[in-house]
Amino acid sequence: MTATGASTTLGSGPGDPVGPAPLDGHGGTRDGVNGGRAAAAGRDDLAAIEADLPAAVTAELADYLAGRRKGTLDVAEEFAEATDDLARFVLDGGKRLRPTFAWWGWRAAGGLEHPGPVLRAVSALELIQGCALVHDDLIDDSATRRGQPTVHARWTSRHVDAAWAGDPGRFGAAVAILLGDVALAWADDMLHESGLDPAVLARGRPVWQAMRTEVLGGQFLDVQGHASSDSSPETALRISRYKTAAYTVERPLHLGAALAGADDATVRALRHYGRDLGIAFQLRDDLLGVFGDPAVTGKPAGDDLREGKLTLLVALARAHPDRETAAVVERAVGDPDLDADAVAAAREALVALGVVDDVERRITELTASALDAVRGSGDAQAPVLAPPAPERLADLAVAATRRVR
Repeated sequence: MTATGASTTLGSGPGDPVGPAPLDGHGGTRDGVNGGRAAAAGRDDLAAIEADLPAAVTAELADYLAGRRKGTLDVAEEFAEATDDLARFVLDGGKRLRPTFAWWGWRAAGGLEHPGPVLRAVSALELIQGCALVHDDLIDDSATRRGQPTVHARWTSRHVDAAWAGDPGRFGAAVAILLGDVALAWADDMLHESGLDPAVLARGRPVWQAMRTEVLGGQFLDVQGHASSDSSPETALRISRYKTAAYTVERPLHLGAALAGADDATVRALRHYGRDLGIAFQLRDDLLGVFGDPAVTGKPAGDDLREGKLTLLVALARAHPDRETAAVVERAVGDPDLDADAVAAAREALVALGVVDDVERRITELTASALDAVRGSGDAQAPVLAPPAPERLADLAVAATRRVR
């Protein structure tokens, strides 16, 4: 919470939010808003939303997902139960980072009027995140997420408990693929049914399309890099850029700015901030994947090492001239049976090699560069972002890079 009372927390909102009223279907278009949903929207609603933005996003998601349930029941009760599982996964936990950055991109570009449909539109980003997490957990064969069984693991267990025919693991994987696809499809639906005027949606469409392509491309690069043993620091950073940074910070900011009709200079500044902060965010995630407390992160200690993830930490260790110490890390990478002692040894080796300090230095430098971009430091041609966006973006930069989970 900032001094002005607006929330910049990266945590989720209340667990049982009350969703806003649905669209009333009256139609009509005014100031970029389609339908009666925005009739009561204005600065009072803006203040209420920003008092707890993550909670407001969660409420939008709860309202939208509840509205989709009838369609799944029309297919089959079993399908509705499966999509209920997806809804719980999306609603229970998560930092609501992507909608938060999209919102502040909109505000930075001067967005003020009729915030309700904008909130609905940017909340759709959480469904893309849901898709990415469900599929990523399957690709990495992760057993837990946020301290709970992953979607594929849960449905594998359900198959075993029900003594169904066939291979339980393949069944769990198939359900996870399908539910991830549902999340991606519903993200598109939620954006396009947000109540925004078609002309406003048209401004955001190229950004939305680029973001989806980039996150899938980044996932592909991650899979290919693991298979091809390409472990250069450059490859690790490129994966970080497209798998995480682009769709976590850079493109959400770009999307929000586009919805507000931002000029080119504002878009450039926000994308610069988003690119550098997004990579810094991923580098912090890499450190937490090895050094984080499982009770806080919700994932087993050293899970990134067991999964063989090509992080910058690993890439720098592999490139280090101290081959004896680097070998301790190498033995840990990709070992599914890695125990606590081996995790501790790998941590000590990473510290001894100096790569932890290197990654911390990069986080500091990238964060400083991101902040300069939105503050216009030393650039007479830099755009003036609408208040209070610069302050909020500065708060978010600190929260994203100094977090413990």
